[in-house]
Amino acid sequence: MINLNKKQKVILTIIIITCISFFYIYYEKTKEKEEETNLTIEETAIENETKENEKEEKPLIFIHVSGAVNKPGVIELEENSRIGDAIEKAGGINKDANIDDINLAYKLEDGMKIHIPTNQEVEENKKQNVKEDENNEYITNSSKTATNENTNNKEAKQSKININKATQEELDTLPGIGPSTAIKIIEYRKEKGNFKTIEEIKEVSGIGEAKYSKIKDLIIVK
Repeated sequence: MINLNKKQKVILTIIIITCISFFYIYYEKTKEKEEETNLTIEETAIENETKENEKEEKPLIFIHVSGAVNKPGVIELEENSRIGDAIEKAGGINKDANIDDINLAYKLEDGMKIHIPTNQEVEENKKQNVKEDENNEYITNSSKTATNENTNNKEAKQSKININKATQEELDTLPGIGPSTAIKIIEYRKEKGNFKTIEEIKEVSGIGEAKYSKIKDLIIVK
């Protein structure tokens, strides 16, 4: 057995106390860190669960996207989504798309169909509109008669379209009304309410007197 003098005993005691204090402090800090980690994990789990529940509770709408997108078809979106969201969910637009006249911020409703036109469709629609405007001013009486006969034939083949309820696809069947103008009609009635008379449709951008004369006998308001 080692005999220690008084001084050595004091030093040894100090060393022992110091070691005990060090290990105690280390243990407490480790325990505190573990508690903080466990608390963080628990808070993260609760936050994720809350977000998941919120996500599940949000109503979904179904939209049909067609035309110049990479993945056309029916898609699911959260309620209050916009046309831009629908295009993104449909894989984005392809290189032939023309969205110059499409309001990407337009709020969607369940069951809507959105058609994204190609550059070719837009050009053909512009040419058709120009041709119709020119015909109204310059065509001969015989050409007018032929045009009226074609319009009458089209009227006989289709029912009148309720412009307060018609979808983009239905409006697109009207002469001179392309996908872009159809969306403008839907935007107008959503922002300003239902059309009170068929003449009010002339307030929609892109529909002048010439184009109105082509569709006035094919549309109704209810």
